[in-house]
Amino acid sequence: MAKTKDGAQFVYIFGPLLQALKELGGSATPDEATQKVSEICGISEEKQNELLPSGEPRFRNQVAWARFYLKREGLLDSSKRGVWRLTEKGTKTTLSDSEARAIFLKQVKMDAQARKEIQKPTTEGNGTPEEVSISVSANYRDRLVDLIQKLPFGGFERLCQRLLREAGFQQVTVTGRTGDSGIDGIGILEVNPFVTFKVLFQCKRYKGTVGAPLVRDFRGAMLGRADKGIIITTGSFTTDAKQEARRDGAPPIELVDGEKLLDMFEKLELGLSPRTIFDLDEKFFDEFRV
Repeated sequence: MAKTKDGAQFVYIFGPLLQALKELGGSATPDEATQKVSEICGISEEKQNELLPSGEPRFRNQVAWARFYLKREGLLDSSKRGVWRLTEKGTKTTLSDSEARAIFLKQVKMDAQARKEIQKPTTEGNGTPEEVSISVSANYRDRLVDLIQKLPFGGFERLCQRLLREAGFQQVTVTGRTGDSGIDGIGILEVNPFVTFKVLFQCKRYKGTVGAPLVRDFRGAMLGRADKGIIITTGSFTTDAKQEARRDGAPPIELVDGEKLLDMFEKLELGLSPRTIFDLDEKFFDEFRV
């Protein structure tokens, strides 16, 4: 894996991420973009499944950092409805390794004064910033997932029940039974007055990864009992697990990993109190400096 002299191991992804979004038509979900970048960079499945101490996949974390800096540079738009999108500038830009590093160093310099006011966070032994929160305001996600992972299993099941209800599911029930092949609950999703789905869900309060065998076992348990399945975890899913969930000819299973879970808490403002913050746009003042 390429590594810059400053120790930022995600900078090599800047160019491939722009290329990935171009190949995907100019926009993509985070999962789609991450998968395409892994193909462009030739990242092995083993590397994709390598975890940070927080339980988040290291490579996914690196791609998120790359997206953050490209957004700051004006090459990507803000993520709306979970979609990453190239700006007009981004569609016309290709980046060499040296150009990518220059962008990173420029942004670091711009933030130097602000970072003096923030308690310096610790990093992994190699000193890379990939595990450091992008800003103090982002730390709540780390605290939220830590809080959820420390809940007793029964409490986590009830929390998932509440989350599904808030998301529009009806008649959501936690089974609370052992020996039920991993099925933790059931609910009804009404798409419209004419179409409803019976959905089974499974809750995994993990810090690590969920693999394909668990997805296969869950699918076997839901056959003949529901139209759709959902697996919710505070951890992540391996590439094999994602492929198994989308396997042709098999009942579909939706996978909600820790990142998506936190996104839902944000969207529903569940257990979170929103506040407004402002980023200073120094370019706005350029015309008034002359």
